[in-house]
Amino acid sequence: MENNTLLQNIKQRINKYIQTFYTWQELHEAEVGETPRKTVWQRDKVRLMHYLSPQTTTYRTPLLVSYALINRYHMMDLQSDRSLVKKLQQYGADIYVLDTGYPNHTDRYLTMNDYVNGYLGGAIDFLRKQYQLEKINLLGICQGGTYAVMYAALHPQKIKNLITMVTPIDFDNEEGIIFKWLKYIDADILVDGMRGVIPGYVADVGFQMAKPMLKFRKARTLLEIMDNKEAMLNYLRMEKWNNDQPSLAGEAAKEFIKAMFQQNLLIKGGLEIAQKPVNLSAIDMPILTIYAAEDHLVPPATTKPLNDLVSSADKTLYEFPGGHVGVFTGRRSQAELAPTIAQWLKERDH
Repeated sequence: MENNTLLQNIKQRINKYIQTFYTWQELHEAEVGETPRKTVWQRDKVRLMHYLSPQTTTYRTPLLVSYALINRYHMMDLQSDRSLVKKLQQYGADIYVLDTGYPNHTDRYLTMNDYVNGYLGGAIDFLRKQYQLEKINLLGICQGGTYAVMYAALHPQKIKNLITMVTPIDFDNEEGIIFKWLKYIDADILVDGMRGVIPGYVADVGFQMAKPMLKFRKARTLLEIMDNKEAMLNYLRMEKWNNDQPSLAGEAAKEFIKAMFQQNLLIKGGLEIAQKPVNLSAIDMPILTIYAAEDHLVPPATTKPLNDLVSSADKTLYEFPGGHVGVFTGRRSQAELAPTIAQWLKERDH
């Protein structure tokens, strides 16, 4: 009886969708990352993008965002009412983001040094010169945060304030399935078997393993909202971002898997980039460490240790009551987190 009721409900919704199909030509409106921006610096496939603010920026120091390599930075600007970028701009922030692009087989030999010192470091030096400042603000997100932490440890004299969001630091973790999965994988076989580049869909397998019922819940949600245009557009924006997963440059991926997931060198010590040791105690600038209490991808236990390992006298540990994606798109993100970040930066913008 329950199955018949469910099938009948599905048929009714599909019929209603078919009857109103002509209105769905507007679904192309489901665009992400619509805040105007322009390229101001480029090296290889990596671009430094400047978000153009409709109002005058009031912060003296620009903020550079280092996003994860496995997804696109548009998550920070998903739609007009769920945009961390727009919200920070409203408070006067001057925001840049490092777009690491779409690596292919010509990029297979890029290393962690290329990403940390070459691309991130190159963008930072460009901004320092443009603004005639010795230091700039750096916001690192997820894996991009791990790279940002490495850079700040190597070049503390160039970073004024450091913010990390849902950033893995301690990789010896048994809560997150991705941490378990990569701890035992043979990185050489994985990368060489993929001809030097790990396709985005391979990483997506790990994300699906973390929440195996997610696809079924998405299917149910789709049936429930298909006759609601606005809800459908919101759904499609999220799916568009979620399925836009760049490949990973092989050598850098090998290094990251071995050094982070398998040896946990950032915590234990022994990590070197360009033959220079990466010591977290070298981080002495003000630091804001943000973790999500319900994060299943980057559990809080992987993030929180950073607060104790840096030598900063001014450090703040902030718990966001939500999940990994909610940090960017949730209502609390707009109402609480963005103002917190803006105020924290403003108080240190001198």
